[in-house]
Amino acid sequence: MNVRKLTDQYGKLLYPGMQVKRWLALAIFGIALTSVGLAIWVDLRPIANSLRLLRGLATLVPNDISGPLVVLAGIGLIVVGLRSTLGSITEVLVSDGEDDLVERLFRRRRLSRGPRIVAIGGGTGLSTLLRGLKNYSSNITAVVTVADDGGSSGRLRQEFGVLPPGDLRNCLAALADEEKLLTELFQYRFKTGEGLAGHSFGNLFLTAMAEITGDLEKGVEASSRVLAIRGRVLPATLDDMKLWADLEDGRRVEGESHIPEAGGRIVRIGCLPERPRALPAVVEAIREAELIVIGPGSLYTSIAPNLLVPEIAQALRDSSALKIYICNVMTQQGETDGYSVSDHVRALDAAAGGRVFETVMVHKEAPTQNLALYRERHCEPVTIDYDALTLMGLTVVRANIMEEAPTGKTIRHHSRRLGRALLQWYARRLRQHRQQLRAS
Repeated sequence: MNVRKLTDQYGKLLYPGMQVKRWLALAIFGIALTSVGLAIWVDLRPIANSLRLLRGLATLVPNDISGPLVVLAGIGLIVVGLRSTLGSITEVLVSDGEDDLVERLFRRRRLSRGPRIVAIGGGTGLSTLLRGLKNYSSNITAVVTVADDGGSSGRLRQEFGVLPPGDLRNCLAALADEEKLLTELFQYRFKTGEGLAGHSFGNLFLTAMAEITGDLEKGVEASSRVLAIRGRVLPATLDDMKLWADLEDGRRVEGESHIPEAGGRIVRIGCLPERPRALPAVVEAIREAELIVIGPGSLYTSIAPNLLVPEIAQALRDSSALKIYICNVMTQQGETDGYSVSDHVRALDAAAGGRVFETVMVHKEAPTQNLALYRERHCEPVTIDYDALTLMGLTVVRANIMEEAPTGKTIRHHSRRLGRALLQWYARRLRQHRQQLRAS
């Protein structure tokens, strides 16, 4: 940045109406007054001779009293000037009711020093995870599946030829500062209107951004800037990816939305095209990551599709980052009926063509509420088969990461508990690694 550009940039602070010049001038005068006070205090002859008037006034009071008084006056002016300058800037940058500018800067600086995290998945599981992680780092990359073909996303995919925006929309809302308001806005579904009924505002917003910018990747990037999210959201691939699943009874079911409805046990999952191309930014983020989190979410329709992208699976195997899989709390009808934790792991290994993580995080206590409602949908708590996981060479981490709604119908992961448990585990592993290095 050259001198002229710096002058143009910071010179704007002195424009009329900014209410900054007066306070800067006051601070500068305070600095000058403090310097004079110090000079009087220590009785410096050159300064005393050049400022005879001030010295004449100072002789009325002993210099060990007048000096400190002038110093205090100067410091007071500096404090008032700088605080008022900051206040003028804060008044413009910070809305009413928000944290002050210093608090926001402190929080942003702390988050910018957080670990480089890649979170892989889709559906509500990934957005739940992101809500917890954003409290510890802003260096987050969410890698999101684009295999959805149902609901509003499916209709937009057919009508406009864009990749499904639904999971991307949820992740953008989860990483935004104004999460509650933005989530309500993005999740709002039009109830009437020819062609609009059933569509969510967020899906239409992302579709429009993709049309304006040229493709979904650029559209999501532009949306991220508009929404000022903490981190970034990337589609796993820009190819038109369609899922298929082979069932135990010999049927092949095509389409992400049809797989859970087929009512059979899944033995293999794949996609068309057979080898979708990874987004280069996704591969780069995995290579640079310090922590990679896979899950939670629907096993075959939210998590596994990302691992069907060969470059992503290979980048995960090659990565030296700490890698952990967050297993679901409950089984899912049509996808994981009767599955244990080890069954989840085997399914992901099969999709990726090999092991891509070494640690599994599970809920510490089994769910006790709302089980009758889940059993009506043929869902059960996922069995944690420790012996099988140990034989597979996996480390199991138990943590209090579950949320049971007392009056609701949901048993799911708790965002803040999940984020805290992950970062605590990550910090422990880093300490262990440093200790091993010192011991060696």
